[in-house]
Amino acid sequence: MSNQSQGVAVVTGASSGIGKVYADRFAKRGYDLLLVARRKDRLDALSKELHQTYGVKVDVLVADLAKYEDLKKAGDAIASNERITVLVNNAGTAIIGASPEIPIQGIENQLDVNARAVTHLSQAILPGFVRRNSGTLINLGSVLSFFALPFSTSYSATKAHVMLYTIGLRDELASTGVRVQLVLPASTHTEIWDVMGLGVQNLDPETVMPVDDLVDAALAGLDQGETVTLPSVEDASLWETFDAARIKMFHAAQTKKAASRYGLKK
Repeated sequence: MSNQSQGVAVVTGASSGIGKVYADRFAKRGYDLLLVARRKDRLDALSKELHQTYGVKVDVLVADLAKYEDLKKAGDAIASNERITVLVNNAGTAIIGASPEIPIQGIENQLDVNARAVTHLSQAILPGFVRRNSGTLINLGSVLSFFALPFSTSYSATKAHVMLYTIGLRDELASTGVRVQLVLPASTHTEIWDVMGLGVQNLDPETVMPVDDLVDAALAGLDQGETVTLPSVEDASLWETFDAARIKMFHAAQTKKAASRYGLKK
């Protein structure tokens, strides 16, 4: 049942896939919901289902986050609602292929949804979270946040933005009561494969995680205090090694001298 103390969880891209499961799980935990997506019919059906199942209050906001006017509308709604305690930035899109062959409009749309919207909505909610010294921000990146396949260059770049932006926010807010989690899924059984024109049926089923398992693992990671969650990676030390190397390389760069391998003589 709805628990007023839990507040409201906002989920973007809530009409299907990962977002739909996040909406279900937060409703099950007693949160009221604000669901954001483009498809009103799906949002209305999900809203009715979750209200009937869990007794929570469910509001919907129909918005195409690739359009600035819709993004601003969503941001304004989030910023003005002090009952919001969780924001899940899940909405995303994907266009793949050889970079010289991808229409620039497709790449710009991908940037708008995957990078601009995550940033805009995070910036909208964070002042209130900081003022109240509480709140949880969950941003969905990808294992392609730190790896680019020959056909995923622009998609990987948008997800790299999500990764560094979220890690930066985590470090900025470490001394506050605001929690920040970066979730980095690998292949997940969602409609995005159809958006990309691949079809999930063409993937090795041993590499594709069911969407329920992905969200449940991500929330278990949140409950365990993880700030970076890779649901399909068994060896957590792999991220620790990667992160340590990233930090070490940054500090190694802090010198005015060019590396000796370049042979500059002065």
